[in-house]
Amino acid sequence: MSVIHETGLITAPVPVYFETFAPAAATARPTVVMVHGGAHPAPAINVPPMAGADGLISLPNAATARVVPDWPGTGRSGYIPLDRLDGATVVEGLGALIRGLGAPVTLLTHSMSGCYGWRLLELHGDIVDRLVGVAPGPPGNIQKAAPVYAETEREIETEASGQRVRIDKTAPVVPTRDFVERKLVGTSRYFPRERIAGYAASLRPIPPNILLERQNVHGRQVRVSEPGKLAGKRILVITGTDDLDHGREVDGAIVTWLNANGAKADFCFLADRGIVGNGHMLMLEDNSDEIAGIILDWLDDARTSPHRAS
Repeated sequence: MSVIHETGLITAPVPVYFETFAPAAATARPTVVMVHGGAHPAPAINVPPMAGADGLISLPNAATARVVPDWPGTGRSGYIPLDRLDGATVVEGLGALIRGLGAPVTLLTHSMSGCYGWRLLELHGDIVDRLVGVAPGPPGNIQKAAPVYAETEREIETEASGQRVRIDKTAPVVPTRDFVERKLVGTSRYFPRERIAGYAASLRPIPPNILLERQNVHGRQVRVSEPGKLAGKRILVITGTDDLDHGREVDGAIVTWLNANGAKADFCFLADRGIVGNGHMLMLEDNSDEIAGIILDWLDDARTSPHRAS
């Protein structure tokens, strides 16, 4: 299928670089905005070089337009001072991009961007018709605050993924090899181990405010201010069985909270589909096309059928 590739940049309220991949022939499917997680360049969620496949969402073959942005202040979106670079800034920039695209839009988030997705759905629900969260971070409304063991003006000692960590609040945080192997790859059966070194080399530093928000240090995680605005929204949360920070109970609690606030959310824990062994980076794993098929089937079903409780 012929695909048109274009690049773009919005400049206000903050710069956001994005790529567009659109089928040459018109399609009835909504545009999918695909938002990467922390430490990852946008291509990781779109066409990952590590997997030897088309990635988590093989959308060109599904006649679906994709828009793939870099977070504000990261990657090709340009520089924002670290003291101004937080989740609220990311949401502001992505929201402006979404509004510029017009309705309807399907939003796909992964990992750390999951918390931004809930807020974007609240603020731009007139445009975002469906949301897919792949091992998504929870909203601050329900996330337990991380402990603070020590803190100075420059550094803080807290906890992440079950380990005590010391974070320099004035500098981007460089992902360590231990972080890659414990958190991102973990015990996955499907991540090609021979590609770990190349994958680790592709990662980018994480802005410190964003990392501390993800751990909900001092209760700073991005929150949904008016959860009732999520009512009626179709949402899918999809999670692998071998994801260190995203067990059935953890991500299932997000779905429970969403439905308690009127959303129409489904939970796909892959073990319930007979798929066992996926870790955190579903789009980089050997069965990524199978996962893509599940998501695409859900997107089509969500367009044509009433909600079925998960």
